[in-house]
Amino acid sequence: MDFRNIVVRPIEIAEESRFQKLMQEYHYLGALPKIGNTIRYVATYQGDWLSLIVFSAAALKCGARDNWIGWKFRYQYDRLNLLANNSRFLILPDYHFKNLASKILSLCQRRIQNDWITHFGYPLLLLETFVDPTRFHGTIYKASNWDFVGNTKGYQRIRGSYSDKKGTGKMVFVCPLQRDATQILSHPILEKCYHTGGQNMKLSADQMKSLPDFFRNIKDPRRAQGRRHSLHVVLAISAAAVLCGMAGYKEISDWAKSLGQKARSRFRCRRQNKKYIVPSESIIRNVLIKVDPEELDRALQQWNETYGAVDESLAIDGKTMCNAIDKDGRQTHIMSAVGHQSGQCYTQKKLAHSL
Repeated sequence: MDFRNIVVRPIEIAEESRFQKLMQEYHYLGALPKIGNTIRYVATYQGDWLSLIVFSAAALKCGARDNWIGWKFRYQYDRLNLLANNSRFLILPDYHFKNLASKILSLCQRRIQNDWITHFGYPLLLLETFVDPTRFHGTIYKASNWDFVGNTKGYQRIRGSYSDKKGTGKMVFVCPLQRDATQILSHPILEKCYHTGGQNMKLSADQMKSLPDFFRNIKDPRRAQGRRHSLHVVLAISAAAVLCGMAGYKEISDWAKSLGQKARSRFRCRRQNKKYIVPSESIIRNVLIKVDPEELDRALQQWNETYGAVDESLAIDGKTMCNAIDKDGRQTHIMSAVGHQSGQCYTQKKLAHSL
């Protein structure tokens, strides 16, 4: 086989059924549904399929990877779209030739950057993959100059959370797609060309626990009869959803439903049949419509002031007050120092300049 004639390309829509059928039949983990942004590749030689490979959404949490990148918890979640996970790699039967796998992986690495921009509108900075050490040694990735950065803790991700049972940790390999990838990902300010429209932030466990307390003193506008969820719980979940990028009652409700049991307990949700339940969309809408906006705003400001101290960098913003002329005929300008992470305005300074 002449490796120079191997072609790697994204599959066509009409080929998805065949792709999934082969993956299910021959890969030890079976077929994989699309996870977030996903591109499925096929490697061909003279029209024959040699290999199947999938790149999908990066893992939400991976200590070895996160430590290697060096990014901070509170702003890594809106940058995960700049990473992709090599979630499946299959060489089909009859094509297990020496160096074929590393050749195919290399061809994928050369084109995935442009493919990602074409499909999703923004670039990738880093590839990652997880290797089961009980089955493989990561030889393909080592030969392709991927970096081994450590092992996972062995907790498997399940719907909305992680399993309590600890299994075998996976080997974690990463591959930067440009030299300054880690600097870009870990910098407090992300360049505009890398904005992906992802989540604004991800709340920590302590932040989830703290939110309800800031709403306890708000008067409940609902009738006492039929209250299934405490006001401070409904407001805390709603505020958290908005902080994480949700907009509108439906998105807030969907976000609440996606919370795992641990997150629900941190928000102090109501317990029913040994499970924590979240307020419905109608309850969220009813509360947000009726609650006193001034009381709500004060509570949010207090929470913001408490956590605004975590800002690592400030943006200096200048505005000219077009119709503000002082008695000496000078135009007024306002300079503000705003925290990048919290958006809190720490200070303002008025300046006057002659026209």
